Amino acid sequence: MPLLLWDIDGTLLLKASREHAEAIHAAIRRVYHVEPPRGEVEAAGRTDFAIARSILTLAGVSAERIDDGLLSLRHAAVEEYTRRAPADLRDHVAPHVPEVLTELAQRDGVRHSLVTGNLEPIARLKLRAAGLGQHFPKGQGGFGSDSEDRAELPDVARRRAGNHPASDTIVIGDTPRDIACARAAGVRVIAVTTGPFDAEALRGADAVCRDVRGVLQEM
Repeated sequence: MPLLLWDIDGTLLLKASREHAEAIHAAIRRVYHVEPPRGEVEAAGRTDFAIARSILTLAGVSAERIDDGLLSLRHAAVEEYTRRAPADLRDHVAPHVPEVLTELAQRDGVRHSLVTGNLEPIARLKLRAAGLGQHFPKGQGGFGSDSEDRAELPDVARRRAGNHPASDTIVIGDTPRDIACARAAGVRVIAVTTGPFDAEALRGADAVCRDVRGVLQEM
């Protein structure tokens, strides 16, 4: 009975993060009263809190002050994204995702879940706007609101799925960090090249596919 742990940005959705990034920056201004620096912070495959920590560290905020404000940052980021959230993200759904999710769900025993660095309310707003929310019911998945460390999220998702066995769990993502979190959790990983990384950069996965149609063949 495979448990499939889907990443969102770069895997299920493409180029759907502008308002998300704006919300994180606005929340940082509200909570920490600093201006996010112009320096580039790598976001691919990281949790929202990890991204925010890097931004705040560049802005000179101490680790203790960052930790003290994380709960407030979570609330502020969700509020800011809710204000900005696009009503319709269907044009940002990655190729073949709806039909692949539907076909896999019809296979005996396959369960869809999530492992994403997004805070859970933000993740669910994105999926609802993309017309994919019905595949990922509440009460399952691992999110950036569960841990700043993405490597911990597959185990969170497995626990919420009734302590689903690692041997029958698969992470599906588009970055080397998706691969690393799967390896840390001792689960399989299928990488897709729909995000910013090519097949060579993703060679550490158990399988690398051009898009999510490849998942059908790897199951």
